[in-house]
Amino acid sequence: MSNPNITLPIASGQNITDSPVRTKIVRISEWYSSQSEGCNSFWREAALVVPSVLLVLYLGFQARRNVKKLRHRKSYVMIAYYTLLWLSALLNLAWALLQGWECDPEKGTAWNLLSLLTECGMLSLEISIVAFLLQENYANGLEALAHTFLVSGSFVAVDVLIQAIFIFGFGVPLFTNADTAHWGKWTLLFVHTLVLTAVYCYILFVHYSKWRDKLPPRPSFYNYVVTMFVVNVLGLCASGLSGIGFGVGFWLYNLIVISRHSLYLPFLYVTFLADFFQEEDWLLDNAYYSEMKDAGFFDTEWD
Repeated sequence: MSNPNITLPIASGQNITDSPVRTKIVRISEWYSSQSEGCNSFWREAALVVPSVLLVLYLGFQARRNVKKLRHRKSYVMIAYYTLLWLSALLNLAWALLQGWECDPEKGTAWNLLSLLTECGMLSLEISIVAFLLQENYANGLEALAHTFLVSGSFVAVDVLIQAIFIFGFGVPLFTNADTAHWGKWTLLFVHTLVLTAVYCYILFVHYSKWRDKLPPRPSFYNYVVTMFVVNVLGLCASGLSGIGFGVGFWLYNLIVISRHSLYLPFLYVTFLADFFQEEDWLLDNAYYSEMKDAGFFDTEWD
């Protein structure tokens, strides 16, 4: 009596090693990778252009009143800071409007230069606001101006120089999605974000230590530091995940880029400059009240 032929399925190495969870992760990563490649979509460009246009329009409508207040206050630091905000807003608007250059090989050099200038302006604001507020007051002298921008300018100059060497010397696609798996791009971005994260982490450490009095007693400053710390931690995760090939990291990185170029400058203005101009309104109201009192407007007798 012959035994029936029994065919048993032989598990391949791929079936053994590929678990359902790993398969889902790979599929999700591939989907995010495909979404992050290619030219920019309409919604991405709209998310970048609309806030940039609104910010420039708002600054334009408020320019006359703000310049008048800056002249009255005569704060060299705030004048320089307001000027830098204007330059950064205009560069950011140009960067948002010229997104098509990223997809045009003939515009590669121009796109990299524009991206470097935009990043230089925004990073100067980010570093200078920390250096300025650590002085615990709105300083007016040229010495404070030199000290503030010497710190931020040195850091930004080194950072931009390193980026320029990587882009034009080694061909790293730092500001394009031409090669999302380029290890040099994500390594540089990871180190850059790590340095900023360490700065904000140090400030938070000082805030909760016995040296807390060295920081300015401003809730807005603390909220700003916490927000930037969280954003940079997310940037570290995005760069790390992208560096090892996870598409979720590409998606998170693009989200951070959109948020930075569309929300950072308005967030900075509302947090710091708006308070400065509102404080100036209070000072002007007191000055007008004193002038009217000296002129006898409040000498009416109520009998």
